[in-house]
Amino acid sequence: MEIALSLDQLRQLSLWSADCAERALPVYEAVSPDDRRPREAIEVAREFGAGGNRTKAIRTAAWGALNAAGEVADPAAEAAARAAVAAAGSAYLHPLAAATQVKHIVGAAQYAAYAHELAGRDPEAVVRWAIERVPPVVRDVLRRYPDGTPGRSRLGELHRQLESALRQPSPS
Repeated sequence: MEIALSLDQLRQLSLWSADCAERALPVYEAVSPDDRRPREAIEVAREFGAGGNRTKAIRTAAWGALNAAGEVADPAAEAAARAAVAAAGSAYLHPLAAATQVKHIVGAAQYAAYAHELAGRDPEAVVRWAIERVPPVVRDVLRRYPDGTPGRSRLGELHRQLESALRQPSPS
């Protein structure tokens, strides 16, 4: 079964994901100040969200940020780079009604919170920030997917927390 996704919905998801990932960017840049790959992944996600096309540049930037995550020795910086990967990847949320797709919706916020936690900062502040600023359309898109499969790790706990909160009606 497929889920209908408009470009506008994907763009709003990408903008929110870029905003979430950007919350963790200082964690990465404190360790690797000259490596722009995670920043570039966030920038291309934002460009798509602002009306740009889904191009190879998004995938290339996502791969670059993933390579940055694999090359950095600091776990908090790695998580921050993975938040950037998730932001760029959000432009390619698949319309398949599969639980595995939920990670493309919550991934940037999840990894940003994890990066903050590993850096000795408050992950709950990132989670609250993400929930408070999520566009209603992202909540709507998430509700059309089956429940995610986050696993039993700390990342899984953050995934569950975000997914559960985002499936709730928007506070009025």
